[in-house]
Amino acid sequence: MNMVVIGQNYTDFILLGLIIHPIFPGIIFSVVFSIFVVAITSNLVMVLLIHVDSHLHTPMYFLLSQLSIMDTAYICIIVPKMLKDLLSKEKTISFIGCAGQIYLYTTLVGAEFFLLGLMAYDRYVAVCNPLRYPVLMNRRICLFMAVGSWVGGSLDGFILTPVTMGFPYCGSREINHFFCEIPAVLKLSCRDTSLYETLMYACCVLMVLIPISLISVSYTRILITVHRMNSAESRRKAFATCSSHIMVVSIFYGAAFYTNVIPQSYHTPEKDKVVSAFYTILTPMLNPLIYSLRNKDVATALRKLLGRCTSTHRIRVRD
Repeated sequence: MNMVVIGQNYTDFILLGLIIHPIFPGIIFSVVFSIFVVAITSNLVMVLLIHVDSHLHTPMYFLLSQLSIMDTAYICIIVPKMLKDLLSKEKTISFIGCAGQIYLYTTLVGAEFFLLGLMAYDRYVAVCNPLRYPVLMNRRICLFMAVGSWVGGSLDGFILTPVTMGFPYCGSREINHFFCEIPAVLKLSCRDTSLYETLMYACCVLMVLIPISLISVSYTRILITVHRMNSAESRRKAFATCSSHIMVVSIFYGAAFYTNVIPQSYHTPEKDKVVSAFYTILTPMLNPLIYSLRNKDVATALRKLLGRCTSTHRIRVRD
């Protein structure tokens, strides 16, 4: 019996997709593909701008470049497979492929949890301690924040992936999802996973509450400082500095709160897939757009880059 379970554990899974038996898969493919292209392009352009424009060589934009890299990796590990499945009758994913998705997904989610919290601290220092900002947010500290976020996320992946894939899967191989999300995979296990799910729930709540606590404290101090400012212009600049981050945090943590904090008894497969689609497909597209549309520095850097490209093209045409 054990040999049968082990053999079945390493066979392929089947991803049922965002919508089971969609009536118009071509339309869904076109919409998702368009979002994918916009997300990849906007995030890569954001990273390029921060790299080439000297005015963006600041701690805030360095951390923002890390967020764009995470979002790019995030959407690339899920959407290409999803698009392929929309056009294919065989929606299988190998055991190793599923484990890889779980590891990369949990790593990137965890890393983004930590990074968004640390970005709030950066905004706190910028608004509340502007004179000490170069010291408190020097290059070494920025690198430590970025590396710490990636390491913290990867530890989450290293812990959850082997345990999740170590359970025996000897029943149905159909995952009612468009990627290998842990709760959807665990439903296929032929062993009781309730203890593991409880521990994982506690871990996820902790991972959400720690960054949210840091964000809450940072923005409470920022609001107190802004309230004490006499200049309306200073207040406007302070709000402009923080507004983009607040929007990104609200979008990401809103979805994360449903997925990781609300107990599984309140979840349904359909709701889970919609929420997962929101933060795995839409959020990576929205983040760079929010920062670029609401940020004058990024908009100026983009205009300068486009101006250079246009000038170079004209020179080549004349030659």
